[in-house]
Amino acid sequence: MVVIRLSRGGAKGRPFFNVVVADKRARRDGSFIERVGFYNPSATGGEETLRLVQDRITYWKSVGAQASPTVERLIKQSVQQAA
Repeated sequence: MVVIRLSRGGAKGRPFFNVVVADKRARRDGSFIERVGFYNPSATGGEETLRLVQDRITYWKSVGAQASPTVERLIKQSVQQAA
């Protein structure tokens, strides 16, 4: 099964997450199929907190990929920001 989930990066105490499409069996920070955005929860000032490529997320969902609960929340948040 293919999932859309977060892959952690960044330093200790300063997380940065890539939103990736990956095989469910792959490790969290392991191999992935495609990077479809990022989430920076510790963004300050004028830094961008969230960026998602909506058309690729829509494509992957249409072919059966399932988003994690956190990614679903971020997708809804991104749609609200765009509106």
